[in-house]
Amino acid sequence: MNVNLYGCQGKWVMVDLGLTFSDPGYPGVELILPDLAFIEERRDDLLGIVLTHGHEDHIGAIPYLAADLGVPLYATKFTAGLIRGKLDEEGIADQVDLHIVPEEESFQLGPFGFTYVPLAHSIPEGNAVLIDTPHGRIFHTGDWKIDEKPQLGTPSTAEELRAIGDKGVLALVCDSTNVFNPEASGSEDEVRKGLDEVIAGCTGRVLVTTFASNAARLQTLGQVAIDTGRQLCVAGRSLDRIIRVAKASGYLLDLPPTIDVDAAMRLPPRDVLFIATGGQGESRAALARIAFDSHPIKLSKGDTVVFSSKQIPGNELAIGRIQNALAAKQIDMVTEKQAFVHVSGHPGRPELAAMYEWIRPEIILPVHGELRHMAEQARFAAEQGVPRGIVQTNGTLLRLAPDGPKAIGNERVGRLVLDGDVILPADGSTMNERRRISQYGTIAVAVALDKKGRLIGEPAIQIQGVPVEEDRADFLEEAREAAAEAAQDGPKDEAKLREAIRLAVRRKANHWTGKKPIVDVAIIRA
Repeated sequence: MNVNLYGCQGKWVMVDLGLTFSDPGYPGVELILPDLAFIEERRDDLLGIVLTHGHEDHIGAIPYLAADLGVPLYATKFTAGLIRGKLDEEGIADQVDLHIVPEEESFQLGPFGFTYVPLAHSIPEGNAVLIDTPHGRIFHTGDWKIDEKPQLGTPSTAEELRAIGDKGVLALVCDSTNVFNPEASGSEDEVRKGLDEVIAGCTGRVLVTTFASNAARLQTLGQVAIDTGRQLCVAGRSLDRIIRVAKASGYLLDLPPTIDVDAAMRLPPRDVLFIATGGQGESRAALARIAFDSHPIKLSKGDTVVFSSKQIPGNELAIGRIQNALAAKQIDMVTEKQAFVHVSGHPGRPELAAMYEWIRPEIILPVHGELRHMAEQARFAAEQGVPRGIVQTNGTLLRLAPDGPKAIGNERVGRLVLDGDVILPADGSTMNERRRISQYGTIAVAVALDKKGRLIGEPAIQIQGVPVEEDRADFLEEAREAAAEAAQDGPKDEAKLREAIRLAVRRKANHWTGKKPIVDVAIIRA
């Protein structure tokens, strides 16, 4: 969920505006957005939003937050195509000013000069941004790696990066994701060889799952389909969208023709290669639906699923659920642990060391990783000779120059959730109530009283998520008795009476279950 703010001479620019995906701590929610309160309070001084590349954790929040900020967006052609599609889906394309900037061209926003610097990544047009300021230059890498044989695009050479360093760089703001990897990430060209070897040995249908946005991998899989004599079938709207935007931007033009699912299922199993999303266990993605027989693609014993992606920490249970379902069908599975079928888009230690040597920054500012990754990169950069470094946490306000780096404050940051069509605080009353409901269950109590405050009939009680099961009827009977007794003997003040009934029913639930469910009480006056 990348959002970076740079300030100079009272003006601000934002680099990237991403989101992250939900976890069980946010029941009913799929997307998590950044809380932009700090810059919303200074929106008159925000000059623009500059996007490094098209991954969701860098552009995903744009359709939900950019219109309210009211500033122009800047991106290269492919990234802009993905953004335009998102804005069109939300019906706000006319509310956001989106500028397409050719790679390696420069533009000015107030005291900030920006130049895109192409770097290899797992999506077309991964870029660093070189930011010129009156106090020095910042090299903000975005997501990157070194790939000697990239499948898409032409990243900057070592000589071009060294030339940037020759002119002086104040701060290197650098991707930390793979800092613990002692080896270089490797080339996409090598992945093609590994996939060729695995798929050539398969006799049944083969499905490869990967990130939809990994257009370089789509290019590789197109070549693998040709290499292994299989026809290509792409399953999923997100994959279709990426291919469409890539082709419009001049990529994937030699991707072999694809066939639809119906045609693919009629082919002999040995003749088809499917590409589908869902390798992270996403419940609504194609792979999950295939695993649980709710998709037109049908796989069975003798077929193979290749996970051409890295398991993201936190997704283990979801991925395991999918893999168990596939195993129950006696479908073979191949992951990066069994064969060379995936390569990361982020730099390992040798690549980081090379970047330090080329750019030669005065300051290292690690970003994009957990705190342990960023702390390790700061340590590693110091070991490699970078003179100064600092590790920030979310909300840390840093002075880079003059006399930097120095932490000079902490500003409000946080998370918002997209709940249906509504954006809410991640720790607001709605989410807190929903967490409590999911943990404890709910009881609704309705009590009817006459004008003199006497009970009319029995209280009505409904329960959800309270663990009584076979004892449900007995529990409800005792809960009604507790509610009736509290209503009959309770205080005259309605608020106090409602609280007395609530506590009486909750005590009864706690006695039966050991839990304290949420109890809502309605009093009806006849």
